[in-house]
Amino acid sequence: MTVLYKIEGPNESEFSAIGELWEASVRATHYFLNEQDIIFFKSLLLNEYLKLVELFCIRDTNGSILGFMGIESDKLEMLFVHPQAMGKGIGKMLLEHAVQTLHVTKVDVNEDNQQAVGFYQKMGFKTISRSALDGMGKPFPILHMTL
Repeated sequence: MTVLYKIEGPNESEFSAIGELWEASVRATHYFLNEQDIIFFKSLLLNEYLKLVELFCIRDTNGSILGFMGIESDKLEMLFVHPQAMGKGIGKMLLEHAVQTLHVTKVDVNEDNQQAVGFYQKMGFKTISRSALDGMGKPFPILHMTL
């Protein structure tokens, strides 16, 4: 049986739940971050980043968020899936919606997050450049990818 998910915008009251999903996802995939980095980026996510993007999410039948993404113009700024929902097509569904409906053509991804790099490559993105530092000046190399 195929489950049909609806992509919709979350409410600001759900930012805390989004932050928890983000942290679980990051702990499962961003092995290069230490505890201080996770705390630092989670604070930025909750206090700044979520307000700067157009958010979309996919929920389970109980209304819990399984994955979310943030879009700014033609760029995917964030895409995170709960570890228990990884490998079930949630990220693919969100990204296809971003590309087909919202005309997203760009994404930046941590070079050390090989799972994400492979996912974007499989979805047709190609690396066009690399930055040795992330947007905060931290030593986390970023791959700039485009369709």
